[in-house]
Amino acid sequence: MKWSLNELRQAGSQPIAFEEQLDVTSLLKSRLPELIDMTKAKVSGLFSVDSLGVLGYAKVEVSLTLPSTRSLEPAQLTLSFDLTEHYVSHHEHDLSRFDDDDVVIVLDEDILDLNEVVVDNILLHIPMQILTEAERTADQTFLEGDDWQVVSEARLEEIKKEAKPVVDPRLAKLGDFFKED
Repeated sequence: MKWSLNELRQAGSQPIAFEEQLDVTSLLKSRLPELIDMTKAKVSGLFSVDSLGVLGYAKVEVSLTLPSTRSLEPAQLTLSFDLTEHYVSHHEHDLSRFDDDDVVIVLDEDILDLNEVVVDNILLHIPMQILTEAERTADQTFLEGDDWQVVSEARLEEIKKEAKPVVDPRLAKLGDFFKED
């Protein structure tokens, strides 16, 4: 689905609502080659014109199959997120009217492509760690070797609490220097 900024502005104060099932698999695969498979993205939302320009709000739900970051086995990832973005023409150079935390997208040819918006936001919402269901629920056995081992963050915190501070014997006398009377 594509709209021109003029078309969106002509709607005036009436928001343009949409609810679509978008097949963006090929577009996402071109930007994320390791993508194995995905469902159609269920997208619903609206575009409205306000004093800042065109404001878009959408809710996106999609399920992706990506390689696990641990074993490279196919892992299911379900994403459900909201997005709110402002769209402005490439002719507008003054973006100072927007707050620092506003997401402002400058459209190159004043064409708003919903497929591109969805793909951009899916890429932003893919986490760094993707695990299969078996990897998430499995007993956390980690690698270890001579004088080293991989530990979970929770276990690392336990180790830190159990450890007594070790003072370098060469600096031990300095501890007496700052004792209060």
